[in-house]
Amino acid sequence: MGRLFLEYVEAEDVHCCAECGTHLAAHDTIISKAFQGRHGRAYLFSDVVNINSGPTENRLLLTGLHVVADIFCNACDTRLGWKYVEAFEENQKYKEGKFILEKSMILKEEEVRRKEEEQEVAGTMMSTGPDDASVPRAAAVVYLNT
Repeated sequence: MGRLFLEYVEAEDVHCCAECGTHLAAHDTIISKAFQGRHGRAYLFSDVVNINSGPTENRLLLTGLHVVADIFCNACDTRLGWKYVEAFEENQKYKEGKFILEKSMILKEEEVRRKEEEQEVAGTMMSTGPDDASVPRAAAVVYLNT
């Protein structure tokens, strides 16, 4: 397999894959937060990076019949939502070429950092045995008479 190239989103607020932390979209590319995904609330984005698409399919959604393709994180292959390929109803055409990211599948970049820090702290507190080199050892305190 070839080398994986990921795009870094340069924005103040960035949404990332909740599974692996890969950048997906700038917060200011959200068109609407009033969407429903398979697992609850979802956001409609105008631009998303670091994804790949599955096959297109007709899907009957709350707003009518659409042609969509599920989208997956390029880094970890987690299903994130879908891309609107075609809308059959005129008042839904604005969705074409736009992306749904499910809220449960994304985190803001600062949430990803916090999660990583918590995992690092938890990792240093766990031990698999007495020979585990990752376990912090108590420091020896030496008092010198002066």
